[in-house]
This record gives sequence, structure tokens and C-alpha cells, in this order.
Amino acid sequence: MHGISYCDFWHVTGASTHIDIDNGTVESAGSSFFNRAVIRVLCSRGWGILLLANYARPRGTAFEELLASAACLAAITGEEVNLAPATGGTLSVPEPVEDPRDVSLEEKTSLLAAIERSAKREQVVNTRGTYAERIEQVRFEDSSGSDLSYEICRSGFSVLAVASRNGTIQMGYERQHTIRGLNLRGQEEQGRQAAATAVALLDARAAKGGTMHAVLDPELAGVFAHEAVGHASEGDLVQQGSSVLGGKTGERIGSDTLTIVDDPTLTEFGFEPFDAEGVAVARTEIIRKGVLSSFLHSRETLAAVGNGTPGHARAMPGEPPVVRMSNTFIENGDATYEEILGECKNGILLKGSRGGQVDPGRGVF
Repeated sequence: MHGISYCDFWHVTGASTHIDIDNGTVESAGSSFFNRAVIRVLCSRGWGILLLANYARPRGTAFEELLASAACLAAITGEEVNLAPATGGTLSVPEPVEDPRDVSLEEKTSLLAAIERSAKREQVVNTRGTYAERIEQVRFEDSSGSDLSYEICRSGFSVLAVASRNGTIQMGYERQHTIRGLNLRGQEEQGRQAAATAVALLDARAAKGGTMHAVLDPELAGVFAHEAVGHASEGDLVQQGSSVLGGKTGERIGSDTLTIVDDPTLTEFGFEPFDAEGVAVARTEIIRKGVLSSFLHSRETLAAVGNGTPGHARAMPGEPPVVRMSNTFIENGDATYEEILGECKNGILLKGSRGGQVDPGRGVF
């Protein structure tokens, strides 16, 4: 049919909610709804992809016309694509502790305001609270017979406190994110902690510069794993020649105590019941005991690059899948916190993160 060797369908409907409070004033609060679909067809000359808004799920002739339109797009791409074999399957989504749909926007705003107010104390001159929530109903079908679906809620809040004294300005920041429903109740301690950090930093001395050992807390270590290793291990970047790790599987690139993992099966914020190609997800060791062992792949990048397993395709509503991380972290070792500090001796302890960035082609992060 239309020269199509494979096709799939990714449909996401749902609602998103946001609340922003600055210095006690609600700057914005509201909800929006979305209904988006992606149809992909694979022909001899590559992918044809249709991005559809307000999708009405046509059947019969109407759907055949959409496939024909996608096939016409495939005819002009001129790129041969192969797909690695893969196993389908799905994981159960954890039940929410509290369904956000049962809580009004007004009550959510009140709960966030309580967190933001808790960050107010002497020497704190600015406070801000934000909340975001996205509930998605996801469906995947393909020409191989897959028919998978799930519903998930991702939500989270952050609270910021800015302290000032004699021209010195410092910031404290806390955040919590979850896939288990509403997480705004009883979180005032997060605001107090943000304020305490900001005020304490007013008395902090500047760290000495130089080359030294560093001890990273789990949050910052996770950012380093994400930026320094995770992006460079994404199969699409490796396929494009845009990764410093390309061609290095099997090589030692770190200490034998270092294992870095990407695991979408963990029921944390990066959890996925199945990936955006309907492929069963699984734990992947990117680095095992210091040796680069695997890349993260979609079916297409695995066929082109090798060295890994599929199950790492991700897609925003209404967008085609790309290879991206899920829950990426450094595996626990057997040393205690005290032992790590004792071995470090002359060094610096780094806690928390404000984000990161990377050039995966040069390995600069």
C-alpha cells in the first residue's frame, strides 16, 4: 500500500496546568488542553511524517488518505532507513497518591502560596513559587500489530528565595517532581529550606580557586552524568557523528568504580511504560566499571550504529520520536559518605545544581 513497509501512530491527549506566584502575587494560573498525533510511514526512500493537531481518529478511507499523504512526503526524503528488530510491551503506571483532577485550580494555588510564604523570613527580599502539571493519555499503534496505551501525570513545584545584605545577594532553591499525582500538600519545609540556604550563604566565603578533588552530592552528580555522558551516548548524535563517544564502545573512559545507568523502568520522573516506538523499556548500563558499554537507541539508530538496545525513543505530544535519556544516574558504590570525604582530603564539596549544558561533539560540558 503506497509503497509503505512500516507505519506507526502516536496519539497524545491531555491537559497541562501551571501556577506562578511572585512575592505573594499570583502572576499566572491556568490550564490548557492538547490533542496531537504523529503518523509515520517508512518507504524505500525514508520516513514520511505527518504532525496532526486536534486529531479526530479517522478510520477507513480517511485514514488511508493520511497514510498516502505521509507516503508522498517519504518519496522526497531520499534517505534509506532500516529498523532493528524490537520487542513490544508495557509497564504499569503507579497509582497516584492524589489525582490532581480532583483538586481545583484555586486549591492548588492556595497550596503553592503556602509553600512560597514559608520562604519569607528576615533578609529574604524575594520569593517565588511555581507549579507545573501535565496529564497525558498516550496511545501507540503500528503495522506490526502493536496496540499500547497508558495514562500518566507528571507534576512538580519549585520555590526560590533571594536574600540580600549590604549589597551581597544569594539564592536558595528547592524543587520536587513526581509521577504520583499532586505533591503540593505539606511541603512548607521546602520553602523554609530555600530561605535558610539563601540566608546562610550571605555569610559564606568565596571558595579558593585551583585544581582540586571534588565531592558531588547525588543531585549534581546526576547532572554531570546527564550532561557529560548521557547526551553523548544518545544514538542519534552518534549516528550523525556529533558525539565524542562515537566508536569508543569497549574502551575504558573512567574509573573502575564508575557505572552510569539510564533506566526508564524506575518509577521516578523519567519513567516510561514503553517508548515512543512501542518498544519495551529496560535498564541500560552506558558505562560499566569505567568501560563504555552501550549507547541509547531507537530502532533506527540501533540498526545504523549498533552497540546497545532500543527502547530509548522519546516524543513530546505532536512531535516525532528522538533518542533521549530517562532516569540517568551514577550507580551506588560501597564507600560511605565519611570515607569519600576522608579520601578526598584537600578538595571541595559541591551540593545542588542550577542546570547544565554540553557540546557532545567536543565533550565540553
